[in-house]
Amino acid sequence: MRMSRPSSMIQAAFRACRSFGPAIGISLVLAACGGGGGGGSGGAGFFFPTQPTTPPAASNPPDAEPPDNPPPPPVAPVLSCAELAGKSLPASLIGLPTQGATVTSATPVAAGDAGNLMGDYCRVRGTIQPVDPGSQAINFALNLPEKWNQKTIHFGGGGFDGVLIDGTETIRFGPTGKPALLALGYATYGDDSGHQASSITDGRFAANDEQLANYGGLSLKKTRDVAQALVLARYGVKPRKAYFLGTSTGGRDALGYVQRWPLDYDGIVANEPALNYTGTRLSNVAVGRALYNNGGAGWMNVAKTLLVQKAAMQACDKLDGAADNIVSNVESCRLLNTQILASLRCSGGADTGNTCLSDAQIATVRTIESPLDFTTYSLANGVKRAGGYNILEGALVAGPYTTRDLGTRPVPANPATSADANMYVTGDQWVKYFVTRIDSFDTLGFDPLDPGSYAARVTAVSNLTDATNPNLAPFFAHGGRIIMLHGLADEVISPNSTIDYYRQLVATLGQAAVDESVRFYTVPGMGHGTGVFIPNWDSLAALEGWVEGGLAPATGVAVDAVAGTYGRTRPLCRFPSWPKYRGSGSLDAAVNYSCVTEVGDPLACPNLPAATTAYKGGNGFGEELSVQVDPTTMAYVVTIDASLQRTAGAQRRGTLVAQGQCSYASAESGAVFTFSPGGVLLGGVNAPAGGGFTPLLAFQTTFENAATPTVFNPVANIFNAVGVQQGTGGTAAHASSVRLRNAGTFQYCRDATTGSFMAYDPSCTQTEKGYITYNAARNAYDLRTTLPTGGSTTTGGTLTGSMVIGLVNGNAVPLHLVRESATNTGLRLLAPQQSLMAGAADGSYTVASVQGESREATVAGSAFNLGGAAAVLSYDTPVPGVVQADAGRPGNFIFTHGVLGFVSASGTAAALELGARH
Repeated sequence: MRMSRPSSMIQAAFRACRSFGPAIGISLVLAACGGGGGGGSGGAGFFFPTQPTTPPAASNPPDAEPPDNPPPPPVAPVLSCAELAGKSLPASLIGLPTQGATVTSATPVAAGDAGNLMGDYCRVRGTIQPVDPGSQAINFALNLPEKWNQKTIHFGGGGFDGVLIDGTETIRFGPTGKPALLALGYATYGDDSGHQASSITDGRFAANDEQLANYGGLSLKKTRDVAQALVLARYGVKPRKAYFLGTSTGGRDALGYVQRWPLDYDGIVANEPALNYTGTRLSNVAVGRALYNNGGAGWMNVAKTLLVQKAAMQACDKLDGAADNIVSNVESCRLLNTQILASLRCSGGADTGNTCLSDAQIATVRTIESPLDFTTYSLANGVKRAGGYNILEGALVAGPYTTRDLGTRPVPANPATSADANMYVTGDQWVKYFVTRIDSFDTLGFDPLDPGSYAARVTAVSNLTDATNPNLAPFFAHGGRIIMLHGLADEVISPNSTIDYYRQLVATLGQAAVDESVRFYTVPGMGHGTGVFIPNWDSLAALEGWVEGGLAPATGVAVDAVAGTYGRTRPLCRFPSWPKYRGSGSLDAAVNYSCVTEVGDPLACPNLPAATTAYKGGNGFGEELSVQVDPTTMAYVVTIDASLQRTAGAQRRGTLVAQGQCSYASAESGAVFTFSPGGVLLGGVNAPAGGGFTPLLAFQTTFENAATPTVFNPVANIFNAVGVQQGTGGTAAHASSVRLRNAGTFQYCRDATTGSFMAYDPSCTQTEKGYITYNAARNAYDLRTTLPTGGSTTTGGTLTGSMVIGLVNGNAVPLHLVRESATNTGLRLLAPQQSLMAGAADGSYTVASVQGESREATVAGSAFNLGGAAAVLSYDTPVPGVVQADAGRPGNFIFTHGVLGFVSASGTAAALELGARH
């Protein structure tokens, strides 16, 4: 049902515009004279009579008081869809020079029409004619719902545009299942920026001045003026609010619009905005030159690109506290650039294959990573810099998480094609058609830092296309609000340019003014609509709540839309914050992360000793050892103190190389040394025979019992034990319970059926008994076994190994080193047999296995991941203090004061893995 409008309103509007003659009907008379932005003055330099912004009040009062700030009732049209068809709007009523606009079609679309999910609406299509007869027209689309919520949405474009934005989009990166905005009652519109192309990477349109200016933003104003006029004509009232939503080029469109015409919109969402547009294209060219000059020496194929990405992820993934394939602590990661590239360099610097990078290829990575600093000229608004891409901080330019790569050949075509680097394709088009206007120009000869005779042209183009004006005071003054979002792994539009712009906003207007009107969110792992984390959240609802309800957005929750990790959540942190894992709880739940601003040296380790320190422990072959570490030089010495395989006093020496997260590469056949809180050292030492390394665990502080009489009360307890037995029969896992008594006697028990864990029972049948005595010379306990029958004793017995009792923050962590014979050795880790709650062991671990492998593990509630194999955990299974992993990584682990011991289930490869929590 249509709502009536006062006839005097229509008559007055008609009289005001009667000079426009019969070329425009009553609907366009109203439109021409009444267009205006949502809530703003909307002025474009021509007459707009005042119109009501809400429907006329009902003649009868409501039966009850309405709630505070109720949504207005939907507005029904005063003109039919058919009445708009064929109408025209004179050029004088559009805020920028044109030859007028024409509605080429106005088609009613019914909710029940096949394929229509938008409800009942009027689909309007039209053109805005150019001033230059050699320029193409602007095609625009406008959708007018039958039940209008009195809001309009302007959608921005993408790439080089040329494709009509028809206004039927959903919210970009919006919540799954939320209908398109047209279906929700918004009047929506968009355009093709004033040229038509089959590809959004076709830059030929820019050879025409008017088409280039339209693409730079003028088409947006022209389309907006026409669309708002038609909205008013259709409904007889102005919108209450008008919003602009855009992504990439569309994000630039949104920001550029409110910089130029600040009164037309009430709020904008700018996702991954290409705001430093010229800087982006210059960066594209710089990357192309690094790849392709010198005969393509710097070009990297997919294998080498993946090598770079893998090295960056390995170095930086854990810097946020979570091994989740997302680099969140980007700025700390950036401090590792030199180390990462050094680790990838081919010996001698020449290209020797896909396992390393040549010096020329390393230079290419640095070009992609580094900003461009312009010293000989400036871009629009005095900009002197274009941000680099975070290729060494998680950005992906190859592999399954992106569709964009560095091409398939070392020599590009001219013009570049899809077989060439994605970055270079757009840069090449930009040089040919935006700047030189020579379609055969060799872009590889164009120096972005010194364009020579083209410098002035670059600046002029920048003034047309860039959205870098930091003076948003006029937009903020009328209540305008901005939400910006950018992925820190964006491989197309540098997030660092957006960060530069935000900082310039703050420098220009002050932090308080920016905080009042801007929310800028950065998203780790998010590429250009690609990446390992794609956020879903309702940016429009956040913007509306801010503009209409005064509720400023705070930290949001983003839901991952990536197929393999769909549904996990992260906090949406305001720049410069980033999400840091709190150390416990599910890695997939935003509640377990905090938005922090800390940036530290990722190579620094707070767990290193202050001076040269000795650690005492043992390894997987039952060898008792000491490790001395000099924190100044990071030199280490491993000394064998007791062994049946090599001479006591034998040493291994080397230097530790920082890898971040208190982990260090060593000279021990790939063993990684990790320093954990409480004085725990996990590492490895070359095996006594057969190559590879065997894991070692050592402690800065140990329990010493030199007093007479000996007293073990401080460390006596009932424990679970996991371990490995290595001998001529192979390698076997050990799982049991054990009691260490006050007198220093011990008893192991294993279940009679499973030969594994059981609740400790002194009458168990599968048992080992013995006692320990302190050996002051070695700072360890000699361990003797006695007969399994009879009572406990502290005399006699056979020397079968030793025990080191580490003290971690004063808590006992016993390590039993088995040395029964030269062909029967092993290690057992003990942890209290008491209930272990889910969450107590949460965290990220460096893990060393008896197979000579170093890898990562994470525990997060019931989720377990060991070396990439994921499993679900059951706590206190089969006994208190033991955690069982399901078939994803079958086995059990025990945990005590930051130390984890995992034994694989029967039939799996590794028998024992030791882990130290970061």
